[in-house]
Amino acid sequence: MTDVAEPHILCVDLVRIFSADGVEVQALQGLNLRVEAGEMVAVVGASGSGKSTLLTILSGLDTATAGVARVAGHDLLTMGGRERVQYQRRTVGFIWQQTSRNLLPYLTAAENLALAINVAGTAKGGARTARIAELLELLEVAEFADRRPGELSGGQQQRVAIAVALANAPRVLLADEPTGELDEATSASVLEAMRRVNEELGVTTLIVTHDPTVSEHVRRTVQIRDGRTSTEVLRSTRLDEHGAEQAVAEEFAVLDRVGRLQLPHDFVASLELQERVRLALEPDHVGVWPGHDGAPPPRPRKAAGAEASGSEPSGAEPPGAEASGSEPSWAEASADEAPRRRGRHAAPDPAEQPAHGEPADPAPGEHPDPNGGAA
Repeated sequence: MTDVAEPHILCVDLVRIFSADGVEVQALQGLNLRVEAGEMVAVVGASGSGKSTLLTILSGLDTATAGVARVAGHDLLTMGGRERVQYQRRTVGFIWQQTSRNLLPYLTAAENLALAINVAGTAKGGARTARIAELLELLEVAEFADRRPGELSGGQQQRVAIAVALANAPRVLLADEPTGELDEATSASVLEAMRRVNEELGVTTLIVTHDPTVSEHVRRTVQIRDGRTSTEVLRSTRLDEHGAEQAVAEEFAVLDRVGRLQLPHDFVASLELQERVRLALEPDHVGVWPGHDGAPPPRPRKAAGAEASGSEPSGAEPPGAEASGSEPSWAEASADEAPRRRGRHAAPDPAEQPAHGEPADPAPGEHPDPNGGAA
């Protein structure tokens, strides 16, 4: 039985390699993705980023080279032929960008739905008729039930296509560029229809697109870059100080199991990051600095409470550092290691002086003298 805690879509280190004439192309290079049951998520990325390859794997039309890909309890890498057919008929619904691939041109809208239900075998007779009417009403195209695709507008065709994809009562709905051939206003109405389907039917929905406006209609947007998930944007609503509802969007970098992440392009360009960067672990975050200028990174912040004890503020240089022209070296990032690096002629730290009457520990390179002096 499927673990109820398992997400409806789970990809771990997913790899897809295409080979042609001795040349290998990695479309997916260790992609990770998790979509919980009932979520509506948009996957965005430039052409060639790997998003369409991801969708064909999740739909069962293609098989990954390596990694883990599970949808609603089905292991897509080990799935046999018979299970794959049932998976495509009952577990997933698919919407193509080209409406001509979603609908048969010689059948009416209602007949296209009836055909999909007959193939999946999910309903018969009166139940089938009721299902067709329910879906056409939900997608607001009930009045066009007796029209063929050629008699419908692009937006109406895509709404009927969504209804056809839902005809077999799938647990997961996959959409490949569903608004790619529509104008802006029609795209918005189709996306709102998909959001309504997601909310009312609870079907997990994954939309793959390069259209940035799609992100305005979903709570979570995942960006793919170079065959890996790079960032996620989470949207929510909060109340401001006046009690008014305010939309909030937060962007997060995706961290994989081995600690890799991709910095956004605008961050890299703004700081002119190239090849190598310097990192510094601070109490509450990791600092990243350009590594091509030869300069050391800023001094790490002191731990909480350091300011109260009278030491310099977080990130500040010690007094006199500017006047002497010295800068903290990379090795001096940790203040706890300073006593171990101090030379024999360095000024003693009062905190390190022994209690009255106790002998001091010899400095490195010195040997205790029985007469009390240094050897």
